[in-house]
Amino acid sequence: MSLRPALIRALADGDLHSGASLAVRLGVSRSAVWKQVHQLADVGLEVVVEGRRGYRLPRQLELLDRERLLAAAGSSARDACDNLQVAGIIESTNVALAAVAPPPPGCWQGLVAEFQTGGRGRRGRRWHSPYGSGLCLSFGWSFATAPRELPALSLGAAVAVSRALAASGVEGHGLKWPNDIVLGGAKLAGLLVDVDGDARGPLRVIVGIGINFSVSGELAAAVQADGGLAPAGLLDANPALGRNALAGGIFRSLHEVLAGFAESGFAPWAAEWRARDACAGREVTVRHDGEELQGVSRGIGPDGALLLEQSTGVVRVFSGDVSLRVAA
Repeated sequence: MSLRPALIRALADGDLHSGASLAVRLGVSRSAVWKQVHQLADVGLEVVVEGRRGYRLPRQLELLDRERLLAAAGSSARDACDNLQVAGIIESTNVALAAVAPPPPGCWQGLVAEFQTGGRGRRGRRWHSPYGSGLCLSFGWSFATAPRELPALSLGAAVAVSRALAASGVEGHGLKWPNDIVLGGAKLAGLLVDVDGDARGPLRVIVGIGINFSVSGELAAAVQADGGLAPAGLLDANPALGRNALAGGIFRSLHEVLAGFAESGFAPWAAEWRARDACAGREVTVRHDGEELQGVSRGIGPDGALLLEQSTGVVRVFSGDVSLRVAA
């Protein structure tokens, strides 16, 4: 284990640790500990320095653990797991998972990380999340042939995440077309789906998911400066929610939905998506490829297309970035 992850693991309990005890534990000098502590800001971690006493984090961190993740995923998903990796600092879970051979059809791969240096959101935006303070994960799945309504796969994946959130006691959240999850008007989670292969098969999809657990003022400002929707934190909705339990629940739900998607397409999950539609009946703006459409959202079609009502009729929109219009 390299020095930085080892230091974070030592501080993760939230207790006060002297520089001398950390130096002994890590097998380095006290000056090396001091240097590493001050570099933790690079991964979004604030360290409280108490003069002559030591260092501590403002709160405990629940670090990710492979065995706890698999236990939370349940027996069916666990049996279908081709590979599950837990990483510390990584560029992007989607990019890393795409670099390995895809799983056999019917099996899945997972990758979770404590921190991403190059996480992506919608429209190329960066995904911000301090080390150990959110969930950055990817789920890889192979289809023998391209399923029906493949463009709606991101909506099915959003339903899977919504199910895991509800099972964890996070109610009141909504789904914002095409692949955001919101809570109280703020962004709780985002999904990004990468597809690789041929319609004749095999076809691999990688579902990348970023979820906020705690949101500092600095994080909120960074997200909004990037042009993103103000973020919401899961711990505000459920302070006792664990990262390992939720990540395992998400893998379980994604396994259920994608296995069913191979046979039935989006239809079995459409009603569930509509029940949590955060934009239905509201005035929205849709931006895509430099164009801007305005109208009233009338939900989604059977294939997952956004139904946008305009003065000339209902327009079907298959991709874009949606924002709610604020009355003047």
